[in-house]
Formats: sequence, C-alpha cells, structure tokens
Amino acid sequence: MKVLAAMSGGVDSAVAAARAAEAGHEVVGVHMALSRNRDQRRTGSRGCCTVEDASDARRAADRIGIPYYVWDLSDDFHDLVVEDFLSEYAAGRTPNPCVRCNERIKFASLLERATLLGFDAVCTGHYASIRADGPDGAASLHRARNLAKDQSYVLAVMGPGAVGRSLFPLGEYETKDAVRAEARSRGLGVSTKPDSYDICFVADGDTRGFLERHLGEAPGEILDESGAVLGTHRGTHGFTIGQRKGLGLQQPAADGAPRYVVDIDPASRQVVVGAGELLSTRELIAGDLVSFEPLEAGREVRAQIRAHGEATPARLLEVLPETAAVRVGLETPIRGVAPGQTLVLYDGDRVLAAATLERRA
Repeated sequence: MKVLAAMSGGVDSAVAAARAAEAGHEVVGVHMALSRNRDQRRTGSRGCCTVEDASDARRAADRIGIPYYVWDLSDDFHDLVVEDFLSEYAAGRTPNPCVRCNERIKFASLLERATLLGFDAVCTGHYASIRADGPDGAASLHRARNLAKDQSYVLAVMGPGAVGRSLFPLGEYETKDAVRAEARSRGLGVSTKPDSYDICFVADGDTRGFLERHLGEAPGEILDESGAVLGTHRGTHGFTIGQRKGLGLQQPAADGAPRYVVDIDPASRQVVVGAGELLSTRELIAGDLVSFEPLEAGREVRAQIRAHGEATPARLLEVLPETAAVRVGLETPIRGVAPGQTLVLYDGDRVLAAATLERRA
C-alpha cells in the first residue's frame, strides 16, 4: 500500500514508520506542525510538535530511508482542539483533548489530506491493535497487548471507517522497552527520548493557569450541598467534577471528611462541594455515539470513562440511534463522572463504541 506515516519525533512513531516500510509498503513520513509558536521548545517530557521534534522526525525518516515532509496543521489544531478545550471548560465540562486531536486532526484532517494525495492508509505509533473480526469481516479496534500503554480509549472516536484505513504496528509489542530496543537496533537516535505526557499545548503543565490566561477571571462562590457559602473562586473553569485538591477552602467539613467538587454551574458561577458519596453513580448517559457495530439494549459490556481508568462491567439499558445516544447501567458504582468525558464501551478487549458523557442519571 501507499502509506502516510505520521511522525511526531518520538520513538513510537519512528518505529511504526520503520515497520511499515519493512513490510513492503511505499511509506512517506509527515510531521504535523500543530503549534502556532514556531519557536516552541521541549522541556524534558513536556511539549509536543516543537522544533526539536520536527528535527528528530526528519533524522528518523532519513535513517529509515523514506521521504519526509512537514505539514502545517496549526490552524486546524487551534480551531478544533484548543478552542474546543477552552469552550468545554467554560461550559463546566471536562474534555479530553487527546481524544479530540485523534478524532479531528490525526484521523480527520490528516486522513482527508492523505486520501486526496492518493494514500491508502495512515500509520501512527499508537498502542492499539486492528483485527478483521468486525461485522462481515470489517476492521475492528482492540486494546494493545501492552495494557499499560494501551491507547484504544483515545482512538475509539475515530470510528470504523478510519480504523479500516489505519496501521498501528506497535499494537503487538508487550513492553515499551521492546520498542526502544528495536529503535536502537535500527539506529534510530530517538530510542532514548522521553515520552511526552500531559496536555501537549500546555507545555508548563499548569492547566488551571492556561485556562485563566485564555478565559480570564470570573469570580464566584463555592457552596456546600445545603447552599451555605464556604468560599470564593476566580472562575468555574478552574474546577472539574470529582476534584479534591486546590479548592482553596479555609474551614474543614464538620465531620472532617474531604470535600469534592460535585457540581459546576458556569451560569451562576457557583461551584458545589460535598462528600465523596455524592459523586457515585450507577448509570451513565452519553451522546455523539460512534459505533463499530450495531448495539442493542440488554447487551453486557465494559464501560471506561478515563484513558487509564478501569473498565467497569455494565449493561446497555437504552440505545437511541435517532439521537446517537446511549444509556448504560453499571454493575458497581463509579465516582467522578463528569460531563464532557469520553465513554468507551468494550467487549473484552474489542472496542464497541465511543460517546461523550452528558450527565449522570
């Protein structure tokens, strides 16, 4: 096939591109420049798509022996990922920007451009597996063998069409050390490069500061569940459902128990805190449903609401194709469910669907 390999400048995407070329595909490497700041630099494991990353990707492509280009997708990234992140927090929701980036940039903007240029597939260094065990032999998305690095959760929103035109060569590796060892054996200089983490466009790791700089201050009150005022805040965008630290409260709860954020109302600028028990729920409601196969009420599944969280045994209570919504009942209650989070449903290690949590039932 003619394959476009997305090369971030890290070890994972370099090894993935090398494996695709070794498999006999006609591979072209491309680095996505996502930051509008062309002088942005890495700080250890922080930052993404920097000058250093582009240079590392070029050296890896040269070593593999494939053509290499840099594509400027910074406007798409800003409009579709960064602005979405800001607007979701402003609305009192908790988005996952990695999910949005995979959905709207790596497997929408990138795949669209690849198609126009005649490529058959896109190859990335994500940790996930693709198998032909979907309906009528269609491609399906599975967890990676390396469960500690599995990224099927953040890839689930791409849907079956994009999965069928993707390659994830790292899905069968059992450890990250094995990937680094292969990079060394291939003479790739990124073999010891540290992994990126946190939100790539918040290079200093200060998410609250980033939100405040872009959304400004909007002072309001912090209340308990009875409506009593406990303190003030500088903006509801600085809080997420389930948050315990950084509440800025001076007086402890009467029973000495920790307080958590249990509700956020941007319209009234109020943040409600309370006991952890108030966060528990047995039922989830989600919209913007993306399914890999037909779903029916009554089916037993496993539900996951965080990228590195546990998948909880659950049952589909209601599936509404006309509104692209789903209602899920959980076998055991979970805490900290926040609107805006991504819900991914699994059958074993196979992805069934992804949706965006609207509220707790």
